[in-house]
Amino acid sequence: MHTVVVGTTGVTASDVLAVARGGARVELSDEAVSALAAAREIVEALAAKPEPVYGVSTGFGALATRHISPELRAQLQRNIVRSHAAGMGPHVEREVVRALMFLRLKTVCSGHTGVRPSVAQTMADILNAGITPVVHEFGSLGCSGDLAPLSHCALTLMGEGDAEGPDGTIRPAGELLAAHGIEPVELREKEGLALLNGTDGMLGMLVMALADLDTLYKSADITAALSLEALLGTDQVLAPELHAIRPHPGQGASAANMLAVLKGSELTGHHQDDAPRVQDAYSVRCAPQVAGAGRDTMTHARLVADRELASAVDNPVVLPDGRVESNGNFHGAPVAYVLDFLAIAAADLGSITERRTDRLLDKNRSHGLPPFLADDAGVDSGLMIAQYTQAALVSEMKRLAVPASADSIPSSAMQEDHVSMGWSAARKLRTAVDNLTRIVAIELYAATRAVELRTGLTPAPASQAAIAAARAAGVAGPGPDRFLSPDLAAADAFVRGGHLVEAVEPVTGPLA
Repeated sequence: MHTVVVGTTGVTASDVLAVARGGARVELSDEAVSALAAAREIVEALAAKPEPVYGVSTGFGALATRHISPELRAQLQRNIVRSHAAGMGPHVEREVVRALMFLRLKTVCSGHTGVRPSVAQTMADILNAGITPVVHEFGSLGCSGDLAPLSHCALTLMGEGDAEGPDGTIRPAGELLAAHGIEPVELREKEGLALLNGTDGMLGMLVMALADLDTLYKSADITAALSLEALLGTDQVLAPELHAIRPHPGQGASAANMLAVLKGSELTGHHQDDAPRVQDAYSVRCAPQVAGAGRDTMTHARLVADRELASAVDNPVVLPDGRVESNGNFHGAPVAYVLDFLAIAAADLGSITERRTDRLLDKNRSHGLPPFLADDAGVDSGLMIAQYTQAALVSEMKRLAVPASADSIPSSAMQEDHVSMGWSAARKLRTAVDNLTRIVAIELYAATRAVELRTGLTPAPASQAAIAAARAAGVAGPGPDRFLSPDLAAADAFVRGGHLVEAVEPVTGPLA
């Protein structure tokens, strides 16, 4: 099994994906263990002094003015975890929780938190055992990071609350730890706070969304090319010299992808045939501009994610010179903004995708295709309602594009008076990515059918490969009306699993 070693300088996006989705094992580097021990010595020295230090010998948030006596400090750390584990609503997906736990471990191993090495090792042991704390949908404002979600994870570390075992069964966390020979942690000064104070949930969801969108944008370039082909459009608008004079990198990449898919097609460039036209509609002609802008948004989001993956997010932090200082690095604004930006770009990609599908189905704009791509229009409705489903998804995407990060709701008796709402931005982006996958799948379903209905002209070799692979995966072709939902589900699975890209790349070479 693949192993990810956590050091003091952060982790990579591929590390997060390996642990969250691939079940990779986690190990602590010797460097991390040494840094943990050194920072812990500083915290313990401060704890022994009479002067109050935030998070070590005081209360938290609006209660930070109270100095806590030594005999109550273990109780203080337990209490912050128990009281902050106040989430409600549906359970969060396993991959999100694993990313959340792994990224908190990343910050702990930085040597800036003051947590004992044994606590970090127990966090790794829980991940390696496949134990997943039960985390709820609601509870994080993205203020001092993802407090409630991280608290539910810390609760499992203490052997309390509920967790999901490797078999998917939810049981008391203490039972699961015992079954895997893991001793619950007795938290000491600073440790409860250090386990709760980070942007780990929103960051984990950002990393996974970027991975999914990378495949989706390639898939959308392929389906746009198929639609252009089915509509007898021109590929001249994809010429590199046209995109070189407006040098947005994403635009050039999308145009190059579409051109590669269309290479060798006999369907393109029939503007002056039976249905003459000077230009293709915007939804066809401007496909690289819209998809490309989304790609450039992803590039910026990756920059933010990489910086955050290299960060140590906690409050207070232990500095190399021995100081323990309060700070505001836990605020989720940098991550929240790009999560919202990605949702906006995804909504626009979904919107232009749906417009191409609608054009394929309209006999007045499809340049010779049958109404709704039906087998016997009037007797058959064809893909009429598939487009309704796509339109409903696009409408939902527009609602999900409303920024969460533009909102703020004060909390903690006005101590936390401006919050990022980054967790909410991440949760809605996950829904947006799911919906965009379905929208692209419906265009694939319509475009492949439309290409096959263009008899007498040979599609591009890459298009043929895409169609053949889709049909082999259960995405049915033209014919009389049938129960459509299973066909659309098969198209969704085909796109979601990256199989459309896999089918095309042996012909085109790697897509950008």
